Amino acid sequence: MGTSLDTREAQVEEILDRLYEEYPDTTISLNFSTRLELLIAVVLSAQCTDERVNEVTAELFEKYQTPEDYAAADVEELADDIYGITFHNNKAGYLQSIGETLVEEHDGEVPDTMSELTDLSGVGRKTANVVLQHGHDVVEGIVVDTHVRRLSRRLGITEEERPEKIEQDLMPVVPEADWQQFTHLFISHGRAVCDARNPDCDECVLEDLCPSSKLDHDVDLASGEAW
Repeated sequence: MGTSLDTREAQVEEILDRLYEEYPDTTISLNFSTRLELLIAVVLSAQCTDERVNEVTAELFEKYQTPEDYAAADVEELADDIYGITFHNNKAGYLQSIGETLVEEHDGEVPDTMSELTDLSGVGRKTANVVLQHGHDVVEGIVVDTHVRRLSRRLGITEEERPEKIEQDLMPVVPEADWQQFTHLFISHGRAVCDARNPDCDECVLEDLCPSSKLDHDVDLASGEAW
């Protein structure tokens, strides 16, 4: 019977306990070796799969190794170099602009504050959180991607709809020590079991806690639509 626990805090605690056991080694799936590569990869990953990003950056990172390389790039050539990435033309402009800003305002270094990161072209709070967490070991919030948005609503942890609102709603109920792994656990579970169109509720370790379970309920709380 898919039923939430009495409080959001209890719901989150039990969900985390089970997902830590289910996915003990989960972590970021983007490939990078420097803070700059991380920043570029996360910008490219917006509305694009990490798998595709890793395919493209394997060659991109050999050609463009410094902020100066991106700053000096021809945008059309850069767009060709990231062809296959969603919105590659727009993102080429972002990468060139990011290179310029890093060179002109940050001595070629990737900044380590939320405000400075979100001032960069193509960088919102989600991207900045990833760069802070995995590039600077600074955890200021919870990365809310499509999986976190879907699962947190589906599991009855939040009723908010916009990523920034969801993040602010989750931060008081998710222990701060778990903010970083919360995202990775939800991404892993979203990919393996709880996908957008056809979640495998029969195989889900959270089914008995889930107020959206297809086995017991008629509505997907993530979308508000009937199954």
